[in-house]
Amino acid sequence: MSKRKSKDLCLPVGECISRVHAILRQRLFQHHGKPFGVDSQHKHLVELLKRTVVHGESNSALIIGPRGSGKSMLLKGALEEILAMKQVKENALQVRLNGLLQTTDKIALKEITRQLHLENVVGDRVFGSFAENLAFLLEALKTGDRKSSCPVLFLLDEFDLFAHHKNQTLLYNLFDIAQSAQTPVAVIGLTCRLDVMELLEKRVKSRFSHRQIHLLNSFSFIQYLEIFQEKLFLPASFPDSQFAEKWNESIKSLVESKMVEDILQKQYSASKDVRSLHMLLLLAVCRVSVSHPHITAADFLEVFRLRNQDSKANIMHGLSVLELCLIIAMKHLQDIYDGEPFNFQMVHNEFQKFIQRKAHSVYNFEKPVVMKAFEHLHQLELIKPMEGLSMRTQKEYRLMKLLLDNTQVIEALQKYPNCPTDVKQWAMSSLS
Repeated sequence: MSKRKSKDLCLPVGECISRVHAILRQRLFQHHGKPFGVDSQHKHLVELLKRTVVHGESNSALIIGPRGSGKSMLLKGALEEILAMKQVKENALQVRLNGLLQTTDKIALKEITRQLHLENVVGDRVFGSFAENLAFLLEALKTGDRKSSCPVLFLLDEFDLFAHHKNQTLLYNLFDIAQSAQTPVAVIGLTCRLDVMELLEKRVKSRFSHRQIHLLNSFSFIQYLEIFQEKLFLPASFPDSQFAEKWNESIKSLVESKMVEDILQKQYSASKDVRSLHMLLLLAVCRVSVSHPHITAADFLEVFRLRNQDSKANIMHGLSVLELCLIIAMKHLQDIYDGEPFNFQMVHNEFQKFIQRKAHSVYNFEKPVVMKAFEHLHQLELIKPMEGLSMRTQKEYRLMKLLLDNTQVIEALQKYPNCPTDVKQWAMSSLS
């Protein structure tokens, strides 16, 4: 009786929506398991870690792939699988370092001693220098053996940044321990640089095992659609089975919709990375409410438009007519001088020519006012000064470069409220 009741449970729409939000947000924010289509890489990494943690064999490897390809997720999934094994339990120690945080070997060494609870105090003596710290840590790691010592896993995020440390002392010593039959050590580096091996010194390279695991987002568009569907489907354990069924049906119809397929095709062409897909889905999920209980194709169209807005064109919508005229003058100059840099005086002269022709439509501003508008464009980073000798010259003659292209300027003019017709015509004459 109780089973039948739980199956036929019908929750209020508000509660169903809040549960949908909780399930999908957790799925999109917290990345569990392994990334899509990397079974062989996952198996390879698990096997490598197992040999260190269970059999006491030291190893080293690099996980290489672009940002958002699932490197951290792959490592996390492999570690979860390893640490769930009976032989391991809490037998393995983990040391996590990040190249962005541990900017020198000294800071990295302090972090290692802290994470391994090897406080650098023996009796009453405190080790202060880098050399003493290193000697103490190496001695602690080298005194062990394969059978009795606890294995240590060194996980180095942003591995390529450790290669920029002086003499690469830390990497050299970690790989040296991993190569010798002392305490079992696994050194796993994560990096998005394909040329990372070129950054290593010869002595470091010779001690590295040269194992590389590549993640290159090699799934097809059909698989991308499967990921999309999988991320939005509600599980069978959802309390209100009727709502879950309707929701899953609406997601299936979304995948079959030509509009959604076109949007996902554009997203896939721009970036295969699953993280950017998660952001798109998250914005769509946020639009679900009691009054709007299902995601529609129109939601995806709006969300995609928001995600792909041009920030520079958006800034231009808030400019004054004077600032807009200066940008058109700069564009005109770039067309005349074939993309060469310009200075304020040249822009002011070009603007004055336009004023003389169309004096009735645009107010003739004083030069200091025009200068202020020019400086404001610089503050908004729509123009930037050229490096070199021009930096020391007077403001009026400092060479500048425009950071906008023709399409951005035309788009901004079309959306600009109450833009004078003469200004639009001047822009079209110089930009067409």
